[in-house]
Amino acid sequence: MRQYSPDLTPPWKKPKQPAPEVPAEPGLVVEEPGTGFCGAVIRCEAGTVTLEDRFGKHRVFPLEPRGFLLEGKVVTLVRPSASAPARPTRTASGSVAVPGARARVARAGRIYVEGRHDAELVEKVWGDDLRIEGVVVEYLEGVDDLPSIVADFAPGPDARLGVLVDHLVPGTKEWRIAQAVTSEHALVVGHPYIDIWEAVRPSSLGIAGWPRVPRGEDWKAGVCRALGWPENTGEAWRGILGRVRSYKDLEPELLGRVEELIDFVTAPA
Repeated sequence: MRQYSPDLTPPWKKPKQPAPEVPAEPGLVVEEPGTGFCGAVIRCEAGTVTLEDRFGKHRVFPLEPRGFLLEGKVVTLVRPSASAPARPTRTASGSVAVPGARARVARAGRIYVEGRHDAELVEKVWGDDLRIEGVVVEYLEGVDDLPSIVADFAPGPDARLGVLVDHLVPGTKEWRIAQAVTSEHALVVGHPYIDIWEAVRPSSLGIAGWPRVPRGEDWKAGVCRALGWPENTGEAWRGILGRVRSYKDLEPELLGRVEELIDFVTAPA
């Protein structure tokens, strides 16, 4: 005998089961199924939530029951309580933060930068991104021997090498050295500044601009004298680095080059 359920209500007339309620905390990534828009919560106000996708586009949606997908499952977003701890929504580089993410095992590929100050600045702004991607940054003591350094590294499809060079301007010594690197698995890019200090926006340091230093004079020492900073360039750099909070404190000529290197090193083989 076939057994029938005592409930003969057609499925389309049955009330939908309530979905789990999830606080719409900043940084939570959800999808609005009606439009397919996927993004991180950046704001939650009375009755609405604002999402931002990976391209920086914003969309505002109503907080309706069963209105979103979280990891593929239907949920109801609710306004978080005032006491709920706020999640960081962005890393210092501007990427969507991934709370609780573990560092990935280091890749065979590397990014080389010209000098300790360069490495410290890259770590401060892109450190979270680099750990998630498993990319290690190492610094070089100058680029005079760059072709042989690249040859010793022996980059390949599964071990790409990216190099960031100071003052990479056509016709300069640095430009000629970079042109001598021919491996298809190595990418050499650079910014136009004499030193990585110049890649920090003057407005972030409270100065009108970086001073011009006479040719032949040590650039960092000349900058310190012109600005009235301590002659100790290490101390001056610590002050500069301490004023850098995020990518917004850096010039776009540096931002684009570092992002390019990260994309190159992490691209699928």
